[in-house]
Amino acid sequence: MEEKQNQFKFDAVDLVLYFWKRRWPIIITGFVAGIFSIIVSLCITEKYKSEVILFPSAAGSVSQDLLSITSMGKSILRLGEDEELDQLMQVLQSDQIRNRIIEKYDLMNHYKIKQDSKYPYTQLYNKYNKNIVIKPTKFLSVSITVWDTDPQVAANIANDISELVDTVKNGMIHEKAILALQLVKNEYDQLLQDIQAKEDTLNVLRKKGVVDYEKQAEALSSALGVALSNGNTKAADNIQKRLDKLGEIGGPYIDIYNQLLFDKERISDLRTKLAEAQIDARQNLPQKYVVNKATVAEKKSYPVRWLLVVTTTAAAVILLMLGMIVYDSVAQRVESLKEK
Repeated sequence: MEEKQNQFKFDAVDLVLYFWKRRWPIIITGFVAGIFSIIVSLCITEKYKSEVILFPSAAGSVSQDLLSITSMGKSILRLGEDEELDQLMQVLQSDQIRNRIIEKYDLMNHYKIKQDSKYPYTQLYNKYNKNIVIKPTKFLSVSITVWDTDPQVAANIANDISELVDTVKNGMIHEKAILALQLVKNEYDQLLQDIQAKEDTLNVLRKKGVVDYEKQAEALSSALGVALSNGNTKAADNIQKRLDKLGEIGGPYIDIYNQLLFDKERISDLRTKLAEAQIDARQNLPQKYVVNKATVAEKKSYPVRWLLVVTTTAAAVILLMLGMIVYDSVAQRVESLKEK
């Protein structure tokens, strides 16, 4: 019975009495932890926060949207979806944007990283990723959050990253569009030369007497029939010679003429493609929608000193109390085993 009474109890009243008896170590620990956390919080460098919110624009061909005669296009006016969001994230996190920001703001010196230190660029990139956070939101948008000791620099970096999206993405689009434009233009120019060569050949054949092969052949055949029916052999011989000559050059004339008609149909299609390729190569449309631009913060966002002090003090006190319970429980258990 006495052994059961001496056992350590964990009900609320006993815990309160237990900690009340040991209140001075707890109070002293809380006081020391509070003072220590205040000193630490005062030593932490203050940082200001700026944020930009972007929506991706829908992917699509600018030329087809602008030149389309139907109302089904116009995708460039829509907001992007999951695929465009992933593309926007990749562009924002690209080395091109990161390196331009590092160079423009001299972040190596701004973050106080020594060039002769070990792995300076690893330190730089770690600092960059810690102070510049780019992440998607649940609304299919992207937030660019920048933390910096200078509120103006934080706002400028966030806005510059947003602007660089257009520069980088349009640069990639232009690179491909210019190659496509060159291919279409080469084919268009070559087809123009082929058409001109065929027309020159037809002009030569026309000078030899072929103007409209089918009508000429029909007229000569009819005249030949009339001459033969009238018994006019001389006229019939002359008409036959003309038919023979027409037959010699009529075949090539028809072939070239049919090819010319086909090429003119192709040149019409290529002219449309060329116009589309020229628009794609020259387009410089925004690749995102800016919902909120970054503004200069009026007050610091980090650290929240009171929260740091409260959290640190509470953690120290709780750990001490848990340690007391564990220590006394183990000690009591060891003592009971010795008595047995």
